Amino acid sequence: MSLLKTVQRKRPAHRTTGVSVRPAASLAPRLQSKLVAFEDAAALCSGLRKQGKVIVHCHGTFDLIHPGHIVHFEEAKALGDILIVTITGEKFVNKGPGRPYFNDQLRSRWLAALWCVDHVVVVPFPAAVEIIECVQPNFYCKGREYADPKTDLTNNIGDDILAVQRVGGEIRYLGSILFSSTKLLNKHFDPYPPEVKRFLSVVAQECQPARFRQIVDGFSKLKVLVIGDIIFDKYSTVEVQGLTSKNRILSGRFVTEEMQAGGALAVYRHLREFTPHVKLVGLAGTEPWLESALGGFIGPEGDEIVRSPEFTTVVKQRFVEPRVEGKELGKLFSVNYLNKRMPGEALQRALVERIAGQIADYDLVLVMDFGHGVMEDLVRDFVQDKAPYLAVNCQTNSNNHGFNIINRRYRRADVFTLDQTELNLAVGRREIDFGQELTALAQHLGSSYAWLTRGAHETLGRNCVKDITACPPLDHSVVDTVGAGDAFCAVACLAAASRVPLNVATFMGQLAGAQAIKIVGNAEPIRKSRLLKGGVSMLSF
Repeated sequence: MSLLKTVQRKRPAHRTTGVSVRPAASLAPRLQSKLVAFEDAAALCSGLRKQGKVIVHCHGTFDLIHPGHIVHFEEAKALGDILIVTITGEKFVNKGPGRPYFNDQLRSRWLAALWCVDHVVVVPFPAAVEIIECVQPNFYCKGREYADPKTDLTNNIGDDILAVQRVGGEIRYLGSILFSSTKLLNKHFDPYPPEVKRFLSVVAQECQPARFRQIVDGFSKLKVLVIGDIIFDKYSTVEVQGLTSKNRILSGRFVTEEMQAGGALAVYRHLREFTPHVKLVGLAGTEPWLESALGGFIGPEGDEIVRSPEFTTVVKQRFVEPRVEGKELGKLFSVNYLNKRMPGEALQRALVERIAGQIADYDLVLVMDFGHGVMEDLVRDFVQDKAPYLAVNCQTNSNNHGFNIINRRYRRADVFTLDQTELNLAVGRREIDFGQELTALAQHLGSSYAWLTRGAHETLGRNCVKDITACPPLDHSVVDTVGAGDAFCAVACLAAASRVPLNVATFMGQLAGAQAIKIVGNAEPIRKSRLLKGGVSMLSF
């Protein structure tokens, strides 16, 4: 049976995470000499330059080699003496869930088998700048489609051009035959489970890749006011040593610590990736560390935060084990720094004053209610009365379980998102028909969009004409689920404010969630470029 037939029937169960590909002993000597580890590439290229060789460089994912690639490499080889092809390591490929389809070893191996390719290097970076500076090519070649920078979803081509110019090279756009690896994989292979592929085909009928990009780019015009609880997530990494001999207490060695933006602050950062017109209203204390911590996440132009010595800034400290590649982050226990009492009337009025003069100017008012003091009666009533278009995320956690229930705290929401536990609490029963109860809650709140996220099961969406859509998880490889629901909420609400069709809006939110589960907590915001690249890739049929 051929290699191609084998991988069509069953995808590799595990992609190798290492990006330095050493020559395999089973390969012929000719192919072995072509595979070069990234750390050895600089010395190789330096030696070639000393020999006076003209070096030509091509870089990409090259997930499935097709005739267009062959012609591209042959035209590139004709420009010089040595053709070096570099590929983005699988850990850094930015084409959405399920990609690359083939791992580093397979992609580098069949590139090395081509007569016109002299060397192949797997690159441990998401872009090409580092390898361009390493290779220092005389000619750097990209496909003709990159000649127009507007077609580059990641905006990396501009960085590539600058890097090539810095090393004294020239850029050439080649390729007289055009194919798409992504389209070929989506049509003829199985990069996604059947239920995901079915959903993608429905979305693709409503929204072609060009339209998808147009919608996401259009988010930049939206003005968004985020109101809610600011949380700092502290991740304390410890190596568990065992139990103490006397008290049987879990003992661990401290490794490192990181303070991350959480709650409404994390959502603010997600939104800033898509539109510059975002303002955050929240409540914080006056702790000595606060201003420097805030300064790392938010600029003065976006700061409408009320500070009060009577309020304790919310910090949620999680003690976790060191990250193991390919596994979900191991969490040990958490400690929360919270206010024992909710803010009094004076602080609530101070928040209303910050909101009152500007709320009517926003296309979207997004409430992130974690039950930690910002969304109390005065603020909640004012926002519901005055917001032109209101989105609500009313969350349940260990501190407010059974009290922070959306239909008991809110009478209006043009959009809302919640999880299964939150819907069960709103209904008051464990065993429910999720679609039916989501519809009933949407009708109660007068919602035009409503979403129920059910983690690894599905996400249900409902719109104003009572359509229900079900989107399966786009990715099951979880690093950390913390913050995934907030990421979904941020992007889905932008889509709702833009009146995007329900299937497409749900897909956009799921893309954000799929990106978030690959990140420890909220260590970084959802990136627009990654969402665009993943969305366009998955909708290309």
